[in-house]
Amino acid sequence: MIIGLPLLYWNSKASAFNIELEEDGKKDQSKAGVTKMEKGSSSVKVLDRWELPSLLREVSGIEYLGDNRFACIQDELGTIFIYNTASGKIEKEIPFGGPGDFEGIAIDGNTAYAVQSDGKIYEVQDYQGAKPIVKQYATSLTAKHNVEGLTYDKNDNRLLLAIKGEEPNTRAYKGVYAFDIKSKQLAVDPVVKINLADPIFGNLKEKKRKSTFQPSEIEIHPVTNDIYILQGTDPKLLVMDAKGNKKNLYTMERAAFPQAEGLAFTSNGELFISNEGKSGVATIVRVVVE
Repeated sequence: MIIGLPLLYWNSKASAFNIELEEDGKKDQSKAGVTKMEKGSSSVKVLDRWELPSLLREVSGIEYLGDNRFACIQDELGTIFIYNTASGKIEKEIPFGGPGDFEGIAIDGNTAYAVQSDGKIYEVQDYQGAKPIVKQYATSLTAKHNVEGLTYDKNDNRLLLAIKGEEPNTRAYKGVYAFDIKSKQLAVDPVVKINLADPIFGNLKEKKRKSTFQPSEIEIHPVTNDIYILQGTDPKLLVMDAKGNKKNLYTMERAAFPQAEGLAFTSNGELFISNEGKSGVATIVRVVVE
């Protein structure tokens, strides 16, 4: 299965793939700061790679805004960074909170949302305006759940939160929780349960299941509505349908994805993954899943 595959053609003189991509009706992003990579894993292949500035070394979440721009968040600062891959520069910084452990970002129109690992959600209205309005919401999730993933589900007008830590009193699953945008309330029970005993993860004994799959990000494919969940440790990409039924678990090469923490789609389904600078620089890569 090929997801979001751009048009490729063979350049015999260069003996390498050249890439021609139409993204939101526009040609491929400017190649400023881009390193072409032919070598990826057998499942998730890197097509383009952009190195991020040192201020984004701890990048933990990204959202694609169009026109080469990403809204980025990093672990330690309550700030949204607008980064342009064409210029290689941070164009804007939007503070919304103090120091913390910020793990995910989601965008709904002019409103941005960020989540801390302890489950606290920040709503930043008119986030690119002159005077953004910031609101905070506590949830029943805690630091023990270790919330790492956040995305906006436009079909149900809600946020989805994925936990990396353990569920209380069980090692059978890890939950994906829903935060209703209208009521500002988190549902008590998970809307999706990732069954850690599923054969897709291999046959592990119960005591080892807590580390079977450790989500670092969650996103919804804009065309298929499939749910994509990323694992940064031992990098993998889990794809489920909208009801949470598992479809595929893709492997990823650690060399290309040293600490995969962020996912973002364009409106037509092109996929980007961000990596924290665990042992070097942080990156955003454009990938194809095969």
